[in-house]
Amino acid sequence: MTPHTQLRLLPWSGPDGKPCFLSTDAPDSHLSRLADNTEEIQLGLATELLSHAHEVLGDPEADQEELHLLTTDLTSALQAAIRVANSRGHRLPHPTLSTSQDPFKLLRPPTPH
Repeated sequence: MTPHTQLRLLPWSGPDGKPCFLSTDAPDSHLSRLADNTEEIQLGLATELLSHAHEVLGDPEADQEELHLLTTDLTSALQAAIRVANSRGHRLPHPTLSTSQDPFKLLRPPTPH
């Protein structure tokens, strides 16, 4: 690996369900662009599925089979969205914190006085 080599989590899994990674020196390579396009498709489908879910859940006559299929599809879409978020998160630059900074400060509620 060169100093410019990036390891990227791809938006699909292998045949055994394990994550796939791309090791590349060219973030604009054909496979990287394919991964970017696949991520966009996955997120677009998830958005459409969410809209459909609102319709189905708003229908008091939705049957058990339809709700089961919706749950299965939502689970797959959520899994893909998490994979996309992880992949994109790994590509974000990591800020350098000084030892005096507390990286968890913003996550904690203020202490009462």
